[in-house]
Amino acid sequence: MTIGFFDSGIGGLTVLEESLRRLPAQDYLYMADTLHVPYGTKPQDDVRAYILKAVEQMMGEGIEALVVACNTATSIAVNELRELYSLPIIGMEPAVKPAVEMNHATGKRVLVFATPLTLQQSKYYALVSRVDEGGIVDSLPLPELVQYCENLQFDKRVLEDYFRDKLSGYDLNDYGIIVLGCTHYPFYTNILQEILPPHIRIVNGNAGTVRRLAALLSRYGVAGRGSGKVRFMCTGGEPEYIDKMRIALELLRGNEI
Repeated sequence: MTIGFFDSGIGGLTVLEESLRRLPAQDYLYMADTLHVPYGTKPQDDVRAYILKAVEQMMGEGIEALVVACNTATSIAVNELRELYSLPIIGMEPAVKPAVEMNHATGKRVLVFATPLTLQQSKYYALVSRVDEGGIVDSLPLPELVQYCENLQFDKRVLEDYFRDKLSGYDLNDYGIIVLGCTHYPFYTNILQEILPPHIRIVNGNAGTVRRLAALLSRYGVAGRGSGKVRFMCTGGEPEYIDKMRIALELLRGNEI
């Protein structure tokens, strides 16, 4: 079977890489909405329309399950997609709940990195309100980081300066966990680990998302019917972006960033 992965750009590749390791006996179609990336700084209604159009195109390719590998897209459109289509659909949400649970005994705070649009969504506020009884969760928008990632900008000096500037107003001794609430952000895990105090853990929702995908495939009886083949598409149809996605996935799989 073919599992579709959708994101505005290359961020969802961090989720696809997790799925390739956990579910190698599937085939995959990865779609990037290159006509409209990034989503995180655009009006919500526009983004919803972009998502629905791109997913409609994916459905025409015969996918049998869909992972919305984008926190912003999940917040805006996953419920509507589930109403439109009967196939298994998995969404993303920032890993706030496990982060709060892990920090419960330490007295430390949790800092969530996300796009501005994700942080504006009622779905995000509902999530934090539901799990953050102690009021330990803070949120930090990092809109520029998506564009850095889309440009394959991995220069350590540039990124270290960027993160230090964004974190300059925070006493990192107060924090025990940083949540990467955008699928683009795990591309920078290694750089973050070098500049953050060693007591801070970095978490994301990718592993949990793939666990939910595996459970759904098993429930539907459609697991294990592929060979790990990955096909790339983008809404703009640019061959150079297809090449970029291949390069980015190989970087992730080789742990070279």
